[in-house]
Amino acid sequence: MGRRMVPLTLDVLGDLPEASRRCVFWELDAVAAKQAAAAGYPDFEKEVWFSTVLLQWGPCGRLLYVDDELAGFVVYAPPVFSPRAGAFPTSPVSGDAVLLMTGWVRPDQRGGGLARMLVQGAAKDLTKRGFKAIEAFGVAAPPADPADTACTPGAHEGDCLLPEAMLLSVGFTTVRPHHRYPRLRLELRSALAWREDVEQALERLLGSVRVPALSGLGAPPATT
Repeated sequence: MGRRMVPLTLDVLGDLPEASRRCVFWELDAVAAKQAAAAGYPDFEKEVWFSTVLLQWGPCGRLLYVDDELAGFVVYAPPVFSPRAGAFPTSPVSGDAVLLMTGWVRPDQRGGGLARMLVQGAAKDLTKRGFKAIEAFGVAAPPADPADTACTPGAHEGDCLLPEAMLLSVGFTTVRPHHRYPRLRLELRSALAWREDVEQALERLLGSVRVPALSGLGAPPATT
């Protein structure tokens, strides 16, 4: 099973699920989002938003492919690019953090650690860019299917937020509790430490498997 992760740019924007391409919950304020939905062009507004962020800040997410098919994605940016970021009762996002807006993992790929892999990819990217943490506004009362977090056109805001339980499961901690919209935080060093721990564990595992196998290859014939 081949896996690859790429930055979220305009070149791959079309690979996002259609519902996500048309969701502008984070990208526009409430009035503008309703107007875009009513006019039927939210996908255009989404593309404009991505173009602006790319020009002013750079790639704002990660896409994960399994066997060349999209398996999941995350979208993140400094809160200044999101009109909704200041509207939550647990705002504002900390000055040293980037806002994790939303994410999604394909239903048949859930439960395999891809969400954590996406978060680690984001952490690696943001560490290089000088940030210390990722923060997110979770939703304490998730949709009917807690794993289904892709935004849908005209959806209730809860559908465009990541469930608090999911964020906790990939290492976030609650920094400002709220009965509905808690704010959570992940220190980037912690996320990168997971990656290092996993890589070291794999090296030890592969080493323990390879050594006995290699020791018998090319061994000199027994002498009599």
